[in-house]
Amino acid sequence: MGKRVLTAVQCSGKLHIGNVMSVVSPTLELSNGDSNEVFIFLADLHSLTTVKDPKILDEYRRNAAVVWLSLGLDTDKVVFYRQSKVRGICELTWILNCLTPFPMLANAHAFKDKSSNLSNVNVGLFDYPVLMAADILIVGAEYIPVGKDQLQHIEITRDIATFYNNRYGNMFTLPQALINSNLEIIPGIDGRKMSKSYGNTIDIFVAENELKKTIMSIKTDSKSIDEPKDPENCTLFKIYSAVADKEDVESLRGRYVNGGISYKETKDMLYETIVTKFGEARKKYDDLIKNRDFIDRIFVDGERKVQDIVDCKLSEIKGAVML
Repeated sequence: MGKRVLTAVQCSGKLHIGNVMSVVSPTLELSNGDSNEVFIFLADLHSLTTVKDPKILDEYRRNAAVVWLSLGLDTDKVVFYRQSKVRGICELTWILNCLTPFPMLANAHAFKDKSSNLSNVNVGLFDYPVLMAADILIVGAEYIPVGKDQLQHIEITRDIATFYNNRYGNMFTLPQALINSNLEIIPGIDGRKMSKSYGNTIDIFVAENELKKTIMSIKTDSKSIDEPKDPENCTLFKIYSAVADKEDVESLRGRYVNGGISYKETKDMLYETIVTKFGEARKKYDDLIKNRDFIDRIFVDGERKVQDIVDCKLSEIKGAVML
């Protein structure tokens, strides 16, 4: 039996190779079969916690849509929509807020990481996990492809759903996280986790000269060509491993361990791998990013499909609460 799968990306910056390899590509694989029912949305409401300029938010949202489409998203097989255009998600968020214990949200990583300076923390950031729970529960998603850093949010969603089910009846499906165990968190060019907020990302859709400049800036140590290198503790090797074929990764591993390869050559290999692997997608991106009307039509179609599901589910939920 097929799975009902839901995934999303934030519009808080341009999508990078970490997003592509850990979320976009695995989700597209899940959507290729006829059995899975896949929902993909752009989390523009979540993005408001950090992005305040409407023009920039619109730019990031359009970029995210074009990245998905360029990499092969088939809108006949998935429901693709903007979170902000679906009525009912925010209403469910309020209902779930009234069932969610304060300490649960206070212990969420996203809040705790910034809680040392509460003057810079908005309520939206604090309530982020509840909005995420509403996104998931309102469409009855069973499986959520996420990185390991998002696993806690799925656990919070399951807890909130359990609170509701115990009080009002078995209304919500408890979602399960789908984590690609073959992909560790991809590091950024400075060695930290690749993140839009750190500004350490690799955008595979920029011009070739800009892409090469970014790759050449990846942080490495000062070992010479002949010195053995540690692949397990090398940012460059980890990024290459995320995008290259298994045989090429193992070949590079051998050259690292035995010595005889420079970091410059490895960076050149990474550049060539990205340009080759994503060559067709890069061409599609350049064409689609100019076609706003086409993108808008795709969204409207997806939003019509998901709205029918949301309206039906929200009616059941409100009925149980007597609203």
